[in-house]
Amino acid sequence: MNQLTPKQIVAELDKYIIGQMDAKRNVAIALRNRIRRLMVKSELQKDIVPNNILMIGSTGVGKTEIARRLAKIANAPFTKVEASKFTEVGYVGRDVESMVRDLVEQSVNLVKEAKNEEVKEKAAVIVEDLLLDILIPPVKGKGFSPASGKGDFDPDQASEQELNEKTRERFKEKLKAGELEERKIEINVKQTSTPGIGMIGNGMMDEASMAGLQDMLSNMMPKRTKKRKVSIAEARKILMEEEASKLIDFDEVKEQAIKLAENNGIIFIDEIDKIASGTSKTGGGPDVSREGVQRDLLPIVEGSAVNTKYGLVHTDHVLFIAAGAFHVSKPSDLIPELQGRFPIRVELTSLTQEDFYMILKDPKNALTKQYQALFESEQVYLEYTDDAIREIAALAFSINEEVENIGARRLHTVMSHLLNDFLFEVPDTIQPNSKIMITREMVQERLSSLVKNRDLSQYIL
Repeated sequence: MNQLTPKQIVAELDKYIIGQMDAKRNVAIALRNRIRRLMVKSELQKDIVPNNILMIGSTGVGKTEIARRLAKIANAPFTKVEASKFTEVGYVGRDVESMVRDLVEQSVNLVKEAKNEEVKEKAAVIVEDLLLDILIPPVKGKGFSPASGKGDFDPDQASEQELNEKTRERFKEKLKAGELEERKIEINVKQTSTPGIGMIGNGMMDEASMAGLQDMLSNMMPKRTKKRKVSIAEARKILMEEEASKLIDFDEVKEQAIKLAENNGIIFIDEIDKIASGTSKTGGGPDVSREGVQRDLLPIVEGSAVNTKYGLVHTDHVLFIAAGAFHVSKPSDLIPELQGRFPIRVELTSLTQEDFYMILKDPKNALTKQYQALFESEQVYLEYTDDAIREIAALAFSINEEVENIGARRLHTVMSHLLNDFLFEVPDTIQPNSKIMITREMVQERLSSLVKNRDLSQYIL
């Protein structure tokens, strides 16, 4: 990741997202700046804070997708939250600190995965021995001396322990060769019983304290095991998890996870326009709680210490990306202090007909390719002419213009209506090894009449 330049980050985003060059450039710079900050040797390193980004654009133009893909490129802890789900402290609902707890949870999972990879080989050797002990339990005898060589071994004169050793060696080879994967064995599996303490404290406990108390009580409870009959392949997975967790120092995992969340974490706050107060200044109704949420968000975005079950997390260097359509309200309706914490504002442009065509054709995960993969799973081959793709894009664009602009999400509706009949007929009527060609005429026949008649109720999501 340290080798990625802003241009390379944009090139990676281009594989999945069409257009929105300004937004891509800004998130690429923000990501690279984090790497640059960690390379700063002077005391200034602590003072360099990330420039948080506010994305403004109508639904379906790629706001969420840009943030999600960015986190995957950076291999960083990432959490997406809806601002409208939060409530002011004192109201029933989620408090804003829960987003930081979610981020740390993601960070712990990332570090655990990396640590599991490190101890994988060591754990595999231990699991191999455990499986062998279950298949052929070892025999302990007195005065056993191993045979001097393979040629000297005589089964008739050998002791019980010598026979046991030879059998174990043969089964060990078979295990390594994968010859016994389907064989059923009985293993003891630990049962995790978390006591239900949802009502402790009369609702006055915060989530971190509740989670910590649950962990403490579950550690105090005696560990119960349950016998399960599973195949060796499945037993290997279960035992690998158990043995890997024994080899990992969880205190080290917590330390690294907190450090990773603090320095590399990305929190994406969607629907931030829903907590903007709007034009009404009546001083009552939902606006009071909305402004309260903004005030609660402010210290988190500014940088504060949040208590989680893994320890204190400082949010000073967490990158916050906020997004909203701002149809009803404006960014200036947010409280001034919060506006100041999102210095970079990026306006995402509405998608054009040509953008729709590119979205259907170019990205790695293009909708046309997804449908081709679905059909290919049943050995039916779907193909599109270039004119057909252009017609689909034109129809989706015109429906957005005439009804409600929901951006690229409109393509899902149009493609679904176009291909649902074929999906229903496979494999009963349309047999395997068949080929379906989508032409411009077919698209017009199945969809154009609806557009002309303006009978668009089924397109409204």
